[in-house]
Amino acid sequence: MPVTLTINGQSIAAVPGLSLFDQAESLGIDVPTSCRKQGKCKECMFEVVEGMDLLSPMSESERHLRGRFRLSCQTSAIGSSGQIRCHTMRRGQMRIERHALGLPVSNRSIPLDPAVTRDGERILIDGVEVERSSGPIHGLAMDLGTTTVVLRLLDLETGDLVADSSFENPQRFGGAEVMSRIAYDTEHPGRLLLRTLAGYLSHEIERFPVDPKSIYEMVVVGNSTMRDLFFRQSVYTIGQTPYRSITEIEVAEGKRATTSLVQTGLRSLLPIHPKARVYGAPIVSGHVGADAAACMLAADLAHEDRLVAIMDIGTNTELILGNKDRILAASCPAGPAFEGGGITCGMPALEGAIEDVAIEEDGGFRLRTIGGTKPEGICGSGLVDALGELLRTGRMNALGRFEDGERRVALWHGPIAGEDVFLFESDVNELAQAKGANAAGLYVVFSSYGIDFGGVDIFYLAGGFGRHLKVEASKRIGLIPDIDSAKIVQAGNTAIEGAAIALLSRTKRQEMEQLVKRVQHCRLETHPRFFDYFVEGCQFKPMEAIECSR
Repeated sequence: MPVTLTINGQSIAAVPGLSLFDQAESLGIDVPTSCRKQGKCKECMFEVVEGMDLLSPMSESERHLRGRFRLSCQTSAIGSSGQIRCHTMRRGQMRIERHALGLPVSNRSIPLDPAVTRDGERILIDGVEVERSSGPIHGLAMDLGTTTVVLRLLDLETGDLVADSSFENPQRFGGAEVMSRIAYDTEHPGRLLLRTLAGYLSHEIERFPVDPKSIYEMVVVGNSTMRDLFFRQSVYTIGQTPYRSITEIEVAEGKRATTSLVQTGLRSLLPIHPKARVYGAPIVSGHVGADAAACMLAADLAHEDRLVAIMDIGTNTELILGNKDRILAASCPAGPAFEGGGITCGMPALEGAIEDVAIEEDGGFRLRTIGGTKPEGICGSGLVDALGELLRTGRMNALGRFEDGERRVALWHGPIAGEDVFLFESDVNELAQAKGANAAGLYVVFSSYGIDFGGVDIFYLAGGFGRHLKVEASKRIGLIPDIDSAKIVQAGNTAIEGAAIALLSRTKRQEMEQLVKRVQHCRLETHPRFFDYFVEGCQFKPMEAIECSR
């Protein structure tokens, strides 16, 4: 039997000697490339899920890759039988949260005050002419996450949304979380992480219904590592205690006044106007990055009387607690487990991912998938549901152990061997560690503030993962505090909202610059009770009240 090649869920008989790139094209699958299949641009990566031993040896062009990644233009099938399963780094339509809900301000409600203005045909950035054109003036906001990237294209003269887009961050070949990316960038010359991302961004920008050269300003937010990589900064110091960005070190030494960064469109390797200003929003401290600053701007924390918590759950979870008088923040290195990473049948929020799990009275599973198609795996919101239901029905205890000594639970049995979707005890272990890190962060921040969880007035669950969680299941397993559900707002992508606000308003941008200087950074690793909180947080049970002095 010939080798079966499955790319992005589509299967064909593999043609020996023909590149995976060409075979993907025959299936109508769009593979990013800027070098016409010469192995130079490094964009046409595939992640190989099964059948690595059935592929041709690594070429010289692929020596920067490790693990399960290959360049599709340099790889072909060589086996006589078997199964190869792989996918592009931009799979179909991933459900990535592009918008924010329930916030006190938004880019649609602020006074329009962009840095880019027009004087006749003169296009000005802060009063300095950069172009002469009668065409439109556009700006681009970007939330650069470890796992996903979100873009929002805005008309700077009207404030209107022109287009938006989202895709998986292709830098995953350098590791699933920030510490791996830091190590990769330190060990590999040539800024491969930046170049690969720039290639994907360029393709995305060129798909927008405007001339890319009409984009005169870009605001970038992301965690400290993602932001600094984009601006060609060394990220080595972020990976070493006390985990500080080069910009944070230089501010402390008096070499700069702000942790924000600026470069031109040309230096960003993007097809926007070469003299465009690319502004990297300021970071707070350590791993609490520019995305946290954008979240605070979107939540209008500088003018908030109520006590507000913001929790953006992800590979690098950000926690913020405070109001206009006092703000604390922390970063939790949770890892990619709740985004499907490192989970046996885990997957991103793509079509076919189980997103809703309920256990019926007869013990059977009722499942719902994204897109309503047959299950192919399980994404983060489905994992939280599954854990909550197993706990509720007594099929899993608070330590994450399954009943009757079982090592796995079958969520779905497929019609073909190998299509079953399981949850293993080892997966629950991974999820417990991620949950423990998040819980420890919550305990440290709230206890440092001197309040119990119930003392908060509003609790924003930010980000795509937080937007799609079931609140009751999340409280049951101890992923979020066990507080009145009426206080919880599933706000969606507050980071991209904050980035858009900073793009449209110089006043708000300056407010963000000043706000980050007032934030007190809680370093989890130095807190005397961090380990106790972490161990407590690894258990699957509602979060307990905090003993603290007010």
